[in-house]
Amino acid sequence: MSAVNGSIGKRELRVGIVGAGIMGADHVQRISTRTAGATVASVVEPDRDRAMSVASTAPGAQPRVTLEDALEHDDLDAVIIASPGPFHEAAVLTALDARVAILCEKPLTPSSEGSRRLVETEMAADRARIQVGFMRRFDREYVALRQLVESRGAGELLLLHCAHRNPSTPPGYTESMLITDSVVHELDIVPWLAGSPVVSVEVLRTRRNRRAPEGVSEPQLVLLELANGVLAEVEISVNLGFGYQVTTEAVFEEGVAQIGRTAGLTLWSAGSARVAEHPGYVGRFVEAYDLEVQAWVNAARRGGIGGPSAWDGYLAALASEAAVEAQQSGRRVAVRSEAMPAFYG
Repeated sequence: MSAVNGSIGKRELRVGIVGAGIMGADHVQRISTRTAGATVASVVEPDRDRAMSVASTAPGAQPRVTLEDALEHDDLDAVIIASPGPFHEAAVLTALDARVAILCEKPLTPSSEGSRRLVETEMAADRARIQVGFMRRFDREYVALRQLVESRGAGELLLLHCAHRNPSTPPGYTESMLITDSVVHELDIVPWLAGSPVVSVEVLRTRRNRRAPEGVSEPQLVLLELANGVLAEVEISVNLGFGYQVTTEAVFEEGVAQIGRTAGLTLWSAGSARVAEHPGYVGRFVEAYDLEVQAWVNAARRGGIGGPSAWDGYLAALASEAAVEAQQSGRRVAVRSEAMPAFYG
């Protein structure tokens, strides 16, 4: 096991990928084919057959059943945690104990208590090692919109209209997952865009989509109030069938900006127009994921992080819990606020 205590020099960062599902397999391909300065050393997955299958796509990668095995045998410098959210805390704690660099996919943990434990454990060590996978911060359109907000090129930001649409939901999908699996992205990106934290959240239900699984009422409208007075509405619709779509419209004092519209071939034929939509999140944000992982690798080689911190993950968990409470109660719920520790300043 190789502890990353500072710059690792010229050799490639040896990365273990935890989780061999869609996201984990995508990261294996990304590091193997499109990321400079890193190599996949391990693929960690309890299903050994799946671990072997995904590891076989990366030259030299070893299939491992546990992260502990990978840390012991594969000389890791860093890990990407792409397993389901309930397993994140244990994996991050193991990686922190090994003193390796960490990129943890969202959510950092399903609960704010778990995220706070990771924050406190990290702060007890020498430096920040956890980067959270809020990849939208690396999307060129989101970056451009944030720059417009900061420059006040269209006046002050007043209002955000956001939409998060999926074609379908997997088996076992529950109503709270509308927040914890999807809107959690907006709970990070909206305050990042507006430069102000979320102070309250309210959830409204509309007419139910008959395609939704039993026990799930959706679409829903999530209303966010920010400390600077900006309001954001987030439409979450996860069974629309046509594709994966994430859009934002920003209303300023002197204009309106839009991002997220499909930028592909449009066909006008037989009196109608048709444009293809992304089938899933991996394709929609492929460049953002590439930029995110490259920034993380570059920072890890220098002994730091290159994106959202564990503190950002903790704030998103606090907002997510308030949103789930609002969803269940039908009431407006305040989001607990805390001052950022100097460790993350």
